[in-house]
Amino acid sequence: MTKELGAKRSLPHREREKAANQRMRERIAQQAARLIAEDGQQDYALAKLKAARQIGAPDTHNLPNNNEVEQALRDYQSLYQKDEQGVRLRQLRQQALVAMKLLERFNPYLVGSVLNGTATRYSDINLQVFADSAKAVELFLLGQQMPYKSSEMRLHFGGEMRTFPVLSLQGDATEINITVFATGDLRQIPRSHNDKRPLERARAKQVEALLEEG
Repeated sequence: MTKELGAKRSLPHREREKAANQRMRERIAQQAARLIAEDGQQDYALAKLKAARQIGAPDTHNLPNNNEVEQALRDYQSLYQKDEQGVRLRQLRQQALVAMKLLERFNPYLVGSVLNGTATRYSDINLQVFADSAKAVELFLLGQQMPYKSSEMRLHFGGEMRTFPVLSLQGDATEINITVFATGDLRQIPRSHNDKRPLERARAKQVEALLEEG
């Protein structure tokens, strides 16, 4: 009997603690969304840590997951940036489509925030292409007289972390980052660096359809 009473008394405490943890996650997600939308922070992990510090909870273990931050970002954009974000998203998708048509021989895919609709005024365009070597893409860009910068990106791919070359172009309104995969990688889908989910990606025809839908 005593144990049963103790269990009943502890239940409201656990419920209150659970509710408090959920409110903390929501506050951090909302602040992280503001940092992404307004301040140009593009890394969700860093945005969550900075948001936790800003609300006075730097040591909390109740960080939201990336899906929660993404939903908070969509909510923020819908409330405060609806018109601006819609125009910006369309511009970025149009620019992405031009680049994809130029890179058609390398089977380009659009990935990231420009595809999923959460792009901000600071977002880059992110493409994936497939070639026998990164050099082939570099030579193509040089032939088009398109200067680029070289870097690398680590992604979860084929059950392991792999490093891929990235060629970055300065577009009309933003940077275009082209991640180069091997031709044999075409049938595999890399996973997000942030949350390990398979990356959503789209071919040029799918991007055209998004633009037609408005």
